Amino acid sequence: ANSLDDIGSNNWVVSGSRTQDGYPMMINDPHRAQAVPSLRYWVHLVGPGWNVIGGGEPEIPGVSIGHNGVGAWGLTVFRTDGEDLYVYETNPENPNQYRYDDYWEEMRTIEETIPVKEADPAVVKLRYTRHGPVVFEDSVNHLAYAVRPAWMEIGGAPYLASLRMDQAKTWEEFREASDYSNIPGENMVWADRNGNVGWQAVGIAPIRRNFSGMVPVPGNGRYEWDGYLPIKAKPNEFNPSRGYIETSNSNYTPPDYPYMDAIGYTWTDPYRWARATEVLESGRKLNMMDMIRLQHDYLSIPARTIVPLLVGLSATDTQVEHARRRLLDWDYVLDKNSVEAGIYVAFERELLDDIQEIKIPASARDHLRIGMKRMVDFLLAPDGDFGDDVIHGRDNFLLNALTDGIKELREKLGPDMEDWIYGQSDYKHALIRHPLSPAVDALTRERLDVGPLPRGGNGFTVGNTGSANNQVSGASFRIFVDTRDWDNTLGMNTPGQVGDPDSPLYDNLFELWANDKLFPAFYSRDKIESVAFERLDLQPED
Repeated sequence: ANSLDDIGSNNWVVSGSRTQDGYPMMINDPHRAQAVPSLRYWVHLVGPGWNVIGGGEPEIPGVSIGHNGVGAWGLTVFRTDGEDLYVYETNPENPNQYRYDDYWEEMRTIEETIPVKEADPAVVKLRYTRHGPVVFEDSVNHLAYAVRPAWMEIGGAPYLASLRMDQAKTWEEFREASDYSNIPGENMVWADRNGNVGWQAVGIAPIRRNFSGMVPVPGNGRYEWDGYLPIKAKPNEFNPSRGYIETSNSNYTPPDYPYMDAIGYTWTDPYRWARATEVLESGRKLNMMDMIRLQHDYLSIPARTIVPLLVGLSATDTQVEHARRRLLDWDYVLDKNSVEAGIYVAFERELLDDIQEIKIPASARDHLRIGMKRMVDFLLAPDGDFGDDVIHGRDNFLLNALTDGIKELREKLGPDMEDWIYGQSDYKHALIRHPLSPAVDALTRERLDVGPLPRGGNGFTVGNTGSANNQVSGASFRIFVDTRDWDNTLGMNTPGQVGDPDSPLYDNLFELWANDKLFPAFYSRDKIESVAFERLDLQPED
């Protein structure tokens, strides 16, 4: 199953002051579901006013991530709280009416007929309040619940602002284009050949004057939105003195930002951001190889924080003790060929499961979950939930989780520790299943599915491969732009560019992707012509 640590993306821009060639770079790898055919599509659009290369989703116009020979841009999710749940008192005499401003107001009703295979059509009634669709009706207590979604506003077509971004020639033009980007909420970053780097958060954000949006509110008119925050008023930055901007879905919002109730309070765990920042802050002059290594980086900051807590402990089980000592000699890299990585991930998963039992009441465990950052905080500063002797209790908690993790590895991978290599088909791997896979015979399924191949990393590494054994999320599309030479752009798009399983381009990129390799994404006409695979001319009929 996916969890919050699977969700997100990485992007960063580095100014020329931190690069070896003195020009800015833009790096991006959005993390979404792994899919075949591929979720995103590389394209080079050339026409009057257009010369843009990069990626987007095939059904959406424009290039949402790429460059136009002047500037380069990328995105990561900037979670914006664009929904509220309203609770209404309904009329006991007429459940289609709800109280608003001391009056009974009529719900709008739409009746739909839904065909059902081998059964009579189903007739459903969809009800709407002034705020949005009714999602639940409590006839016993005379209540109704509706969702008010900002994304239903006119002009909210996803990524449509890419059409403007694709033609931006300056940071100011790019920011102006971003002002039209209502959906989705994103961290847009920019780097141009003139030496500028910038960040602008986008996404429609309702202004809540008298409530936070954190809990449901009455729908009687006391809690209304006061319009929308201008997108340019969302967090942004331009040419910071530190010489880089790195977002990666972490909380990059200034502490004194005045509109938190508009944008919300939900961020991912900070570990991908922290690791990338650690490398970008190294003081070295960076080049493209550094960027490639960083985007595929599998060093786990949670491992680097948790494993030293095992120092001085001792397990009674000989194999568990051997595993503890191996972890203490490990480099914290979740390499696909590493036994230690296999041991650690089993240990980490047990820790995340066990902390729920200590910190969350049983009645709430189906709805709440402690994330990695909070768990690490609890381990570093243990409290009474670990027992009267908090250090002793914390140490036993760690050893018990390690013991349970080793037990799981023995059962799944056998008794020999040398067989507990992380990247394997019985452990961390990538198998991309086609949407039709469950509906076809085995032979057809083999043609449609792609993989498996071994993988490293997890949901807390810059190279985000998610929390599941089978990588079902993470980066499928990658882009690296050096503004000094647009022909130095590199990319990836797994498993391929074509949706026909009989085409050689259906899955030709999968092995390269699984082994953290890239392809050149040439921009100049001569370079493109030199590597052309095929040419298709479409001519209108006379």
